[in-house]
Amino acid sequence: MSNAPLIAVVDDDEAIREALDDLLRSVGFRCRSFVSAEDFLTHFPAGTDRGGIACIILDVRMPGLSGLEMQERLNADGGGHPPILFMTSYADETTRARAIGGGARDVLGKPVDAHILIASLNSAIAAR
Repeated sequence: MSNAPLIAVVDDDEAIREALDDLLRSVGFRCRSFVSAEDFLTHFPAGTDRGGIACIILDVRMPGLSGLEMQERLNADGGGHPPILFMTSYADETTRARAIGGGARDVLGKPVDAHILIASLNSAIAAR
């Protein structure tokens, strides 16, 4: 299991974090959860390899920094970052365009179909 890809889940909703942790582990991924964008950026500041994270699942709307603002900060680092999949209840066209324009691999609406999420994760990791 130690060679399994590590997925970072950044979402302020504890139930979402727990459900994703269970789902990801059940299909062979490792998972590390963060309660906010600030929490993630504190653990993995600019210039770090971000702990070997293979992909980030990121919520759009959170207290403090939004997911889109976190994406902008990661892009500004200049050193590259893991692929991002947004998972949000607010998947309107403006949000989707901003996320994809910033380099996100996908924007999935909540509630997300588990098969679609896993397929998107596998695609993002393979393209990396």
